[in-house]
Formats: sequence, C-alpha cells, structure tokens
Amino acid sequence: MRILRILLVVATWLAAGAHAQSESAIAGTVLITGANRGLGLEFARQYAARGWAVVATARNPAEAGELRELAASTGRVTIEQLDVLDLDAITALAARYEGKPIDLLINNAGIGGDPALQSLGSFDYALFEEAMAVNVYGPLAVSEAFLPNVAASRHKKIVAITSGWGVFSLPRPPGPYFYRASKAALNMAMHAMQTDLRDQQIIVGLVAPGAADTALRRQLQGNTPAPTAAQSVAAMIKVIDGLTLENTAQPINFDGSVLPW
Repeated sequence: MRILRILLVVATWLAAGAHAQSESAIAGTVLITGANRGLGLEFARQYAARGWAVVATARNPAEAGELRELAASTGRVTIEQLDVLDLDAITALAARYEGKPIDLLINNAGIGGDPALQSLGSFDYALFEEAMAVNVYGPLAVSEAFLPNVAASRHKKIVAITSGWGVFSLPRPPGPYFYRASKAALNMAMHAMQTDLRDQQIIVGLVAPGAADTALRRQLQGNTPAPTAAQSVAAMIKVIDGLTLENTAQPINFDGSVLPW
C-alpha cells in the first residue's frame, strides 16, 4: 500500500508538471517594449512564431525596418509607438487597449549609456538621470498602466529584463556605474511590485539575458564573443514559461540558474 501511495503521489506530481508546462505553452498576447532591435525584436519574432499575438512598441516605428517586415510577414505583430519616458504616451496607449487582456508584459526597453560618462572620474549626471528613468521608472510606469490588462489575462505575467551587472553577488570589473546601479534598482523595484501583486495571482519576474550579442552589450563591453540574441531569447522564453508565484523571489538567468542578490 505504501508503494502504491508513493506511485500515486509521483503520478500526480508528473501530471501537474505536464499540465503546468502545457498551460505555459498556450498562446496569448504579449506586449514588448523596445521591440525595434536586439532582444526586443527577437522576443517579437519568437513569440509570433509560437502563435502569440504580439504588441511591439518602439520609439520610432518608421525607423524600425526589421520590425515592420516581421509584422508584414507574420500578421501577428501590431506595432505601437511608445517612448517609456513619455508618461502621457503610456497612458494613451493603455487607454487604447482598455479591456484587452495582455498575458505577458515584457519590459525590455533599456539603455546602457556611454561607458566613458559613467566611469569614476568622469561621471555625467544627465546620463545618470536618463539611465535611472529609462531602466527603472519606465518599467514601473508601463507595468502600472497595463496592470488591469495583465490582471484580466490567463497567464498574468509581468517580466523585466535585468542583468548580471546589477547583482551584488557576481564578480564584475569596475563600471559602468549608472547601468549597474539602474539594474540593481530595477531588481528591487520589481521585487516590491511582486509583493504588492501576489494576492492578485500576478507573477512578476526578473530575467537576465546573459552575455547576449546585442548593440547594448557591445556598447558596454566591446565586440567580444557572445551567444546570439536568438539563442538568448529562446532560453529566456523557457524561463518565462516556467515562472510561478513561488520561484520569482530572485532574478533568474537565461539558463535557469538563480542570480542571488
């Protein structure tokens, strides 16, 4: 009898895991900020390929040639103009989508900033303000504006793209000060949001792309070998699929490993 009970428990656990995996694979609607290039563009491409409806935002859609080609070729991508520093624009876009469920909100838009202006001895306060505004307040403002849409959805997930540069426990070379500070602040801000939204069963997660080969990474670290954006995003999507209320207490790297604060 004891063995039978164990087998029943294992079977139930496996069934629950399979159900959770199938649930995460069900297509929905994803809104992605900063989708004109790099990781954002790749998120749009891969979610469209999975059958999701994609709302892809960009500051200058007219200049987002690859994104416009993706929208035309798939029929699954809607392009919206949005600057995450334009609070009126965020409010207006949220009003246009009022009542429409958004299963997954990916706060991807961010800046690195010129490393020469955020090194000890050459701090530029204007760049500091911009980095904190884009990388921290932007995700908070977008998440707040689209919270009713996420709450009305099936998946109920808000994700911010963080970085190992903002994690204290990882050894890093000096600088870039502002980028690192902004990602550490983003981690805390989204952690606070997670605490606020837990009772509404809304999942708030932080996912890091690793050393993906993007324009932002090349700006900060130069042209060193790195995984492609496609490889990084494919791995992050697996992580996002697996996000739950229980496993999002700390940032998660693209490979599924936890990034201890």
